[in-house]
Amino acid sequence: TVVCVCVGLCGCCWALRPRYKRLVDNIFPEDPEEGLVKANMEKLTFFALSAPEKLDRIAAYLSERLTRELNRHRYGYVCIALEALEQLLLACHCQSINLLVESFLSTLRLLLEADRPHLHMLATNSFVKFANIEEDTPSYHRSYDFFVSRFSQMCHSEHEDLETRNRIRVSGIRGLQGVVRKTVEDELQVNIWEPRHMEQIIPALLLNLQQDEDSSSGSPAEQTEVCFRELLSRAAYGHINNAIRPVLMHLDSHTLWEGHGFAVRCFQIIMFSIQSQHSHLVIQQLLGHLDANSKSPASVRAGIVQVLSEAAVIEATGSVGPTVLEVFNTLLRQLRQSVHYQQSGCYDNASERKLQDAVVHTIGSFANTLPVYQRSEVMLFIIGKIPVPGIYPDLGSRYENSNLLTALPSSFLEPLLSFTLMEDPEVRLLILSILTSLVDRQHNAEPSVLELKNEGSSRQDVLFIRKHAQRLYRHVYLTCKDDSSGRSHYLALFTLLAVLSLELPNEEVLVDLIRLALALQDRSLSVLNRCGILALSSALLNLLSHLSQSPSLRQHITEVGVRVLACELPYV
Repeated sequence: TVVCVCVGLCGCCWALRPRYKRLVDNIFPEDPEEGLVKANMEKLTFFALSAPEKLDRIAAYLSERLTRELNRHRYGYVCIALEALEQLLLACHCQSINLLVESFLSTLRLLLEADRPHLHMLATNSFVKFANIEEDTPSYHRSYDFFVSRFSQMCHSEHEDLETRNRIRVSGIRGLQGVVRKTVEDELQVNIWEPRHMEQIIPALLLNLQQDEDSSSGSPAEQTEVCFRELLSRAAYGHINNAIRPVLMHLDSHTLWEGHGFAVRCFQIIMFSIQSQHSHLVIQQLLGHLDANSKSPASVRAGIVQVLSEAAVIEATGSVGPTVLEVFNTLLRQLRQSVHYQQSGCYDNASERKLQDAVVHTIGSFANTLPVYQRSEVMLFIIGKIPVPGIYPDLGSRYENSNLLTALPSSFLEPLLSFTLMEDPEVRLLILSILTSLVDRQHNAEPSVLELKNEGSSRQDVLFIRKHAQRLYRHVYLTCKDDSSGRSHYLALFTLLAVLSLELPNEEVLVDLIRLALALQDRSLSVLNRCGILALSSALLNLLSHLSQSPSLRQHITEVGVRVLACELPYV
C-alpha cells in the first residue's frame, strides 16, 4: 500500500510539473543508445515556436539536464541534450533566440572545460553549426573570448596519441573558423581583429601550418590553410596590420626566416588571400620588419628580403602602394648597411654577400611590377645613391619598354652617362650593362640568341637618337680612352653599340656608328688598349656592313677583317 501511494504521488507530482519540462524529459529515451526521441522532439519544437516566451526556460532546463548527466558521466544523454539545443537553435528565429543562445554557449563552455577530448570535439562541432546560423536579431553583449582562447589551446594539443592529437587540433581550427564567421560580418559582435585575439589565433594556425608532413584532406595543415585563407580574405583595410604583426612575431620567435621556405609559403598564402588593394600594406609591414631586424644575422635579413621578393612577384597590379620610392629606399639602405658590415668584419662575409644578392634581386622584382615611366624614376633614384662596386644586378629581360624616349628621358640619361666616366672600372662596367639592358628591347644581347632581331624603329625612337646621339657617342669615345678599361669593358661597349644599331636600323645611325668606329682607331694608347679598340671597331664595322645596303662596304670590311685576324693580335 505504501509503495502504491508513493508511486501515485510521484506520478501526480510529475503531472504537476510545467509542460515545457515534461516535453524536455520526454525527448530522452530509457536507453541513450536509441538516440533522441524524434516524435517528442517535434512536439518540443512546436511548443517552443508557439510560445517563444518559454524558450529561455526550455534552454535553461536542457542545460540543467545536460549538466546533471555530465556529472554522472552519462555521455549518451549529454549528446542527446546537446542535439536538442542545436535543433531548437535551427528552428527558432525570433527575438527570444538570444536567451536560448546564452544557455547554449554556457553549455558549450562546460563541455570545453571538461577533461574529455571527445567532449571538446562534440562541443566544437556544435559551435560550428551555430556559427553557420544567420540570426535575425543583433546581440549587443555576447562574448566569444573564452571560445577564442579554448579553441586556440586545442590547436596546440600535444595528446600522446597522434590520431587523437590531430583530431583535437582539427577541431580547434574549425572552432576558430566558426568564431571568425560568426563575428567578422556583425559590427555589434566582439571585434575579432583586436590584437589580443589575433595574437592567439594566428600563432595557433601557423603552428599547424608548419607541420605539413601530412597534408592529406582533413589533416591539421590542410584545415589550417583553409581557415587562414578565409580569415585573411575577410580582413578590411584597418585589420591588415593586426593580422600580419603576429605572423612576423611567430616567424621571429621560432627562427623561421632562415632557409626552410616556410616564411615564403606563409606570405604567398597571405598575398593570394587578402584583397588586392591591400597588398601594399603587407609590403610596408615587411619593410618595417626588415628595418627592425637591421642588426640581426644576415641569414635572417636575407630571409625577410626573399619574402619581399616573392611578395613583389605576386603583387602583379603594377603598384606597391603610395610610397613606391620608400620601398627602394629601404632596400638600398639595407644594401648599404650590409656592405658596411662586410667591410667592418662584424658579420660573416659570405652571408652578407648572399644578402646583397638577395636585395639586388628583390629590387629587380619590385621594379618589374612597375609601369615604364615609374621604372625610369626608380632607376634615377637608385643612380642618385652611392653605387656599390662589385654588385651587378642581372637586369636581363626584367626591363621592358615601348620606346626609348620614355625609357631614357634626359633627367635619367644624363646622370647615367656621367657614371660611365667614373674612375672605378667596376662602376663603369655596371653602367654599360644597365644602358644595354634599357636599349635592348628585342633581347639581342642575350647569349642564347642565335638570330638577331631587327624589327625597325618608331618615330619616338628616331627623336630620341637625334636628341641624344652625340652625347652618347662622346661618352663611348671617352670610355674607350680610359687606360683602366679592360677586355670586359670593350666587350660591353661593343654589345651596347651593336644593340643600338639593331634597335635603330636607319641610315643616319649607321653612318654615325661607322664614323665612331673609325674615330676610335685614331688613339695613342697602350698596346693592350689599342688592341681592344681595334677588336671593338672591327667587330662593330663587320656588323654594320651586314646591316647596310652597300655590297662594296661589306666586301671591304671582310677583306680588312681577314688581314686583322692574320696579324694574330694578342688581345683578340
